[in-house]
Amino acid sequence: MTPIEQIFDILQAKGGADYGSERVTQLQHALQSAALAEAAGAPSALVAAALLHDFGHMIHDLGRNPAARGLDDRHEVRGRDWLGQWFAEDVTGPVRLHVDAKRYLCAVDPGYFGTLSPASVRSLELQGGPFPADLAKSFIGLPHAAAAVELRRWDDCAKESGRPTPDLPHFRRHLEASLRPA
Repeated sequence: MTPIEQIFDILQAKGGADYGSERVTQLQHALQSAALAEAAGAPSALVAAALLHDFGHMIHDLGRNPAARGLDDRHEVRGRDWLGQWFAEDVTGPVRLHVDAKRYLCAVDPGYFGTLSPASVRSLELQGGPFPADLAKSFIGLPHAAAAVELRRWDDCAKESGRPTPDLPHFRRHLEASLRPA
């Protein structure tokens, strides 16, 4: 089985689960995120990262909705580590940093916190809350941090029930273009 077939199998098998307490499933959220990235003209690696940014939610063994039980599932690290088998840092870096991008945006954008869904506010608490000013300043200088901030904004907008998106196979070309050379 190819890496993309493995990813698609997991997305299809586990993507029907609710996306926390949001009004979309894991797969709908992934497709909406990727569609927003594609519509913005993002490069294939960032479209792939948008599609896969929450993949870590689907590969842990912590049960259903760990955040509701007060657990941070560290999905950004799990996802980066698992996806790192096949993808380089231009995909896995934004995946790893998208949680910290939320913490960063809360620190530097006065209106950002007010746009978060209740589930995102809850997960923010579990993830350490907004960055202090010094951490925000150092975060944005990291490789892939700017891409993670873009990804985060798509992530936040990708929670709309019933929003039409392309299907999963539509994004295959972005994943194929982003695979590390064998």
